[in-house]
Amino acid sequence: MPRPVPLDAKEITVGELSQRSGVAASALRFYEREGLIHSRRTSGNQRRYARDTLRRVAFVRTSQRLGIPLAAVRDALALLPDDRTPNREDWARISERWRADLDHRIRTLQRLRDDLSDCIGCGCLSLDRCVLSNPYDELASHGPGPRRLIED
Repeated sequence: MPRPVPLDAKEITVGELSQRSGVAASALRFYEREGLIHSRRTSGNQRRYARDTLRRVAFVRTSQRLGIPLAAVRDALALLPDDRTPNREDWARISERWRADLDHRIRTLQRLRDDLSDCIGCGCLSLDRCVLSNPYDELASHGPGPRRLIED
């Protein structure tokens, strides 16, 4: 079980951040190289992170699970204040920016789920009659890619 970071700790080490966040130290260093989190260096060249970096790491991990590209995560995190710990309103503001994209992703996944259910549920197992198939490549005239999934 992770050891809790003391509440009065203003800064934490990479090991403490790793242990508490559940993210490998190598991934934290990658996040730092990508500009997702920041540290300062001690005179001994050791990384020290502000305690609120735990929230930023949690945000990065959650965003990754949602399939949001790291560049978009970096852009969102850049909107957070550097001079204070971000508050609920700060987090809500950056999360709101993704609402339309997430709604679109949800609709796309629901359409995929429904088409797969129809295909699996019908029992025909025939690609020439399946709603997911594209006989004679007739959807090519609509553009590249999986047209049924990307067209609204």
